[in-house]
Amino acid sequence: MKAAPVERGSGELATRRWTPRERKVVWRGLTGRFAVAIEPLLGATFLSLIALGMVWRAQHVSSDASLVKIAPIFGVGALLFVIYFVAVLVAPVAAWLQTFKPIYVLDGYVRYREPDAQSQPTGCGYVAALFHDRTVACEWEWLGKRRLPNREIPALIEFSPYAGIHTIDGKPTGLLPDTELPLLAIGIATRGRLRGDDFPEP
Repeated sequence: MKAAPVERGSGELATRRWTPRERKVVWRGLTGRFAVAIEPLLGATFLSLIALGMVWRAQHVSSDASLVKIAPIFGVGALLFVIYFVAVLVAPVAAWLQTFKPIYVLDGYVRYREPDAQSQPTGCGYVAALFHDRTVACEWEWLGKRRLPNREIPALIEFSPYAGIHTIDGKPTGLLPDTELPLLAIGIATRGRLRGDDFPEP
């Protein structure tokens, strides 16, 4: 989902903190992703040790001095694993940090609109939280197969700019799972991800 920033001063919006359960869901997702990231971390450590070992041996064993020419190959491999490790964790760490920011509460409108020329190939349209005067507070692109119609509905909305709309008139949108996540979020992928088809009917 792509989110536009809150356009008007956030001081105009009521806020609430993330609940312990909501934060726990995001934390479980982060620990699950970290479990996946252990593999590139181990790979980076292993290749780094090999590269350092070659450099050390080349400096202390004259017959193996040529090893210093091979060590950079393992160094590059270690660097690639580090990049992979960071890439795996960027999104979940960013999501976890967002849980320390407020969730906005807005008595306004939810606006659905059709995809446009800037939409992703899998985009089914956009969902926005509007102020009472119908100016945009924040908008997200939604992914899915069901094309969203152009429509506005009055609603009490809870949203966070990074994640999206949490509830509409007190009803969860499915942004966060209602059930407890398993340890390290193992098996969560089989439950499917939030898509436009799961969003409340406009």
